[in-house]
Amino acid sequence: MEKPVKFEHTRFLGDKRTQLVYDLDEWSEPTIIDDIVAQGVGLCFGPDTLAEARNRGYTLATVGATRRFRKPRA
Repeated sequence: MEKPVKFEHTRFLGDKRTQLVYDLDEWSEPTIIDDIVAQGVGLCFGPDTLAEARNRGYTLATVGATRRFRKPRA
């Protein structure tokens, strides 16, 4: 999958609505990533690691996993 232009230098992309984090190097469904970028609810982490994403309360997304969409706080 090709990385979005805004997040081309990051590996992990978080969705503020669902608190799920997507590994852009491993993720194969571009529609979800395109929706996150189009809605403007994406979040990158510094440092760009899964441990930092988990530290902020995000869970690694798996194919087929869904969560309820919530309004982003920030």
